[in-house]
This record gives sequence, structure tokens and C-alpha cells, in this order.
Amino acid sequence: MERVRTPGPAIPPYEPLMDGLGMEEKTRSTVVTVENPLVPPPRDHLAWSLCTTLYANVCCLGFLALVFSVKSRDRKVLGDYSGALSYGSTAKYLNITAHLINVFLIILFIALVASGTIVVANIFNRYQQQHPEFIGPT
Repeated sequence: MERVRTPGPAIPPYEPLMDGLGMEEKTRSTVVTVENPLVPPPRDHLAWSLCTTLYANVCCLGFLALVFSVKSRDRKVLGDYSGALSYGSTAKYLNITAHLINVFLIILFIALVASGTIVVANIFNRYQQQHPEFIGPT
């Protein structure tokens, strides 16, 4: 069974003008496309968490930040942006906390080494004053 199309009246691809109207008098249509503004996806801070895990894993906060970063990335892939935002925010705060504790421990270590050096130097000076034959460290 073959379909046969019968020729009918041709439909013009445009609207025909009425008699007496030119193109200047015709109203023009305007098409406005409205797009939703692109919302950037929430940040998961995965690279930061990885660096915190490898270099500053104080009290396992870096590892916890890495776990929350991976959860945030999974939620982002699934399209759950509110869940991804929540997990990403938690990872960010864990990274900041681990970083601050790490900086505090470094400053404390430097202060202890400096004060320990001063104390050891004072002990050597006091011992040298009590025992003049002692030459001390060279």
C-alpha cells in the first residue's frame, strides 16, 4: 500500500500582506527568549581537602574534610545542590579549622625551640661560671 499525496493549495511560508499595506505599515513581531540565569554549582573544596589530608591532618580533620568533599561532589553530580552546598560548607570549615590548628602548632613549636635554645644556653653559661675549666660546646 503506497501513500499518494494529492497536491493541494500551496501554503505560503509567510503571511500575505493585505491590499494597500506596505511593509512599513505592518507591525513587526519581536521574539524575546528569557533564559534562566546560570547558577554556579556549589564548591566541594576537594583539592583543598586533599592537601589538608596530606600535609596538615591534625586530629584527622583533614580526612573528615576529604570525606565531606567527596560527599559534596556526589551530591552535585546527582543534582542535589542544597545537599552539595551543605557538605561543601562543612568541608570548608573543617579545612579552615585544621589549617588554624596547624598554624598554631607550628608557631608553638618554633616558640618552644627558641625558648629551649635560650634555656640551654643559660644552663651552659651558668655551668661555665661555676666551673671555669669547662670549655663548653664548640
